[in-house]
Amino acid sequence: MKNPELRTGALMAAVFVLCMCSLSLCGAQESVPMAASQPGDASLRDMASQLRELRAVIEQMRSENAQSRAEMQELREELQQTRKALAPLAVAANAGASSSTSSATVGSTQPFANSTGALSSTSTDLANRVQSLEESTQLLGSKIDEQYQTKVETAAKYRARLSGIVLMNAFHNVGASDNLDLPDYAQPPAAPGLAQTSFGATLRQSEIGLEIFGPTLAGAKSSANIQLDFAGGFPATNNGVNFGIARLQTASLRLDWKNTSVVAGQDALFFSPLSPTSFASLAIPAFAYSGNLWGWTPQVRVERRFDLADQQTLTVQAGILDNLDWETPSNPFYRSAQAGELSGQPAYAMRTAWSRPVFDHFLTIAAAGYYGRQNWTEWNRNVDAWAALTDWQIPILIRLTLSGEFYRGRAIGGLGGAVGQTIVFGGNPSYSTTGLRGLDSAGGWTQLKFQLTRKLELNGVYSEDDAFAGDVRGYATDANNFGPILGRNRGALGNLVYRPRSDLLLSAEFRRLHTFPIYDSASVTNQINLAMGVLF
Repeated sequence: MKNPELRTGALMAAVFVLCMCSLSLCGAQESVPMAASQPGDASLRDMASQLRELRAVIEQMRSENAQSRAEMQELREELQQTRKALAPLAVAANAGASSSTSSATVGSTQPFANSTGALSSTSTDLANRVQSLEESTQLLGSKIDEQYQTKVETAAKYRARLSGIVLMNAFHNVGASDNLDLPDYAQPPAAPGLAQTSFGATLRQSEIGLEIFGPTLAGAKSSANIQLDFAGGFPATNNGVNFGIARLQTASLRLDWKNTSVVAGQDALFFSPLSPTSFASLAIPAFAYSGNLWGWTPQVRVERRFDLADQQTLTVQAGILDNLDWETPSNPFYRSAQAGELSGQPAYAMRTAWSRPVFDHFLTIAAAGYYGRQNWTEWNRNVDAWAALTDWQIPILIRLTLSGEFYRGRAIGGLGGAVGQTIVFGGNPSYSTTGLRGLDSAGGWTQLKFQLTRKLELNGVYSEDDAFAGDVRGYATDANNFGPILGRNRGALGNLVYRPRSDLLLSAEFRRLHTFPIYDSASVTNQINLAMGVLF
């Protein structure tokens, strides 16, 4: 766009020349007779022609000046729109001062043709505003570059998200248990009549997760995730309890369409999806051997969601799983087939859930089933493992929710049922003629969650797992089953979880375990656990 000051000066010069020429022409016309034969007639015609050309130039300059004013007005409007669009980002980038200055400049709209000084002032203000806008853009660009440098970058350039929790637990136990910091069931004290107490702390329940968002395939969004903790054991070194070994929890790949999903990987049991709320027990879900079936198992499943009337949803899930039975690996480096895998087939599971929104939460009722065959070849016996399950989440009030699970099954120690016991032997396990049978069991848990405030919640849980004593008494003994056969395991807990910020949590929990061996007296363990975690 041309300089408005030059245009104004040219306009004034043209007006001055036009006036002088007009006076000269008038004088000439008075002194020269109107005769076509006069000697000065040619020069007069030339002067008239020049005047016409000068008028045309002046009209063109006026038109260009009008167009310039229109262009400047459009530029003001565009800059106003740009400022409005960039205002939120500019505020975030601490550029509010320059934005307010630009806004004041845009607000002044004096007529262009008032004077040369006014035009010059408007042009200067516009230049300042453009400069301010450029500075804001540069600042925002630097912020974007900084954000780009701090994001997680993958070799394949797909978007990735890092998450997890750094969690510290301090605990005080009264009574013996199978695991000091993560007790699953109570045990008798080391010496009769001895009250066993302990105190300790750990960070091995800290978790690290990574989620990757891949390309779209056949209309499905692809993604993958992996999650680790540090509860894989302890190195054989001094103070090895402080150096938890990294352990794979879950790792899965997903294809998600609008109403259908395909999931493959090591994941939680999709037919037993719930667990009690507890930050005292993340490495193993709370009450995992007291009615809460669980497992991180390789699996492939398909999920289909159906939208019903009145915001109701029906979800159907079906899949196959690695057929595990909770045997300890025979070798720390080489893998051999366990009884479930020796059957030559996977385990099968299915779950159907109905849900609808209630009190800004979802009311969900579900039923599920599980089946897997086990081949205990050393004893020449086949055992059918199965389970029927139901789970629920029921919003009773806006801040009060009831949830839980119940199961009835057989030979499902691999899922934590029957306190982790799958079969019982009827004699010496080293003899091929020794009989065995799958252990029947039933159990479950229920939780009442009270959201006291937006940041504070109170949870109470009761759980129980019962191995059927009728399958054991008169058939199996402790001596033939590598230790006491546990018939019942009860658990209860209460905890208070406080989240002063979304990325910070504090928790205090009391837990009680009451375990009943079939051929021995019951044992009790109480634990107080204080937790502090930072999520990222």
